[in-house]
Amino acid sequence: MTLRRAALELLAVGVPAAMVVMAGTYPFTWSVPTALAACLALPLRHRWPWLTTVLCLPAICGGLGWPPAVVAFYRTGRRTGDHRIPTACVLLATAVPTTFVVLNERLPPNQALLTLAYTFFMSAAPAAIGALITARQDLTTSLAETGRAREAELEALEATARASERARIAREIHDAVGHHATLIAVESAALAATTAEERTRDAALRVRELAKETLAEMRAALGLLNAPREPAEGYTDLPHLVDRARAAGLPVDFDATNATTPGPAAGRAVYRVIQEALTNVTKHAPNAPVRIRLTTHNHHLHVTVTNAPPLHRPPQQDPGGTGLHGLSERVTLLGGTFTAAPTSDGGFTLEATLPTGRTKVDREHSTYGGGERNPTNA
Repeated sequence: MTLRRAALELLAVGVPAAMVVMAGTYPFTWSVPTALAACLALPLRHRWPWLTTVLCLPAICGGLGWPPAVVAFYRTGRRTGDHRIPTACVLLATAVPTTFVVLNERLPPNQALLTLAYTFFMSAAPAAIGALITARQDLTTSLAETGRAREAELEALEATARASERARIAREIHDAVGHHATLIAVESAALAATTAEERTRDAALRVRELAKETLAEMRAALGLLNAPREPAEGYTDLPHLVDRARAAGLPVDFDATNATTPGPAAGRAVYRVIQEALTNVTKHAPNAPVRIRLTTHNHHLHVTVTNAPPLHRPPQQDPGGTGLHGLSERVTLLGGTFTAAPTSDGGFTLEATLPTGRTKVDREHSTYGGGERNPTNA
């Protein structure tokens, strides 16, 4: 980098000096010395560009100072952030040489005006080019920073959506597992209070303590000891959701005749999937027909929501939504699959597959703690 800078500096000083030396006509005896002095002063332009411009004025008046002056004016436009300084330098470099030439050669008005225009162009053009290059670099840097900020914002929104969805799922896990753990503790306490066998009583009390510890550890792990509760809609609330969408003017065809009711967690996930799909249709394809199909196959509930192409193009919207990311996170954590993609005709399809949700503590399982006792085991 140092060698490159030294080479550029040598060219910036050497080329104007060579042009001065090779000039065939010397208007004044002091033209060449002042021009070479201006060339030697060019390294000062990095720190004091306005001073370098002022030092070039005698050389410009001598007629050979334009090569170093162009370099000085360019640096003035590039380096100075305040536009008043380049403007003052240009006006000064225009007025002083023009006045000198007009008074020294007694030019007529038309030639004096031509000299003024030439002098102004030779001083203003390099400064303007330098200022434009600086503005372009600043704009490029600003656009790059804006792009990075936008990417960081989208990543933060996606992370927030995922965290929110995980917190919601944690609350649902707390409700479902906590319910069964509480039942286990209550049944164990009842067994300990009613049995006459010491070993059975001790075992029941141990089960009760383990259930209570499990519930406490789960609450602590999920961070839900003091978390606010939200109403959790589920599978049975789907008709109300569809009715609200229809009341809002969305033509919805809902068919769940071939579906079986899933477990609570899967039911809430199905509700969120359909709710997000209807919300996206309302935003991006208002009044487009929507078809919702729920079917059960191999102990999995398949959800398909397809909307037709929009009847008219909605206003341009910010594409930074994160609802689909949250749905994908929720469905994946429940052991299902989730896809969302546009259709060939311009519509959109959202599909999710979720396990129907039978567990080891279902009512039919032998370890279920509630309900009636099995007569054969009584």
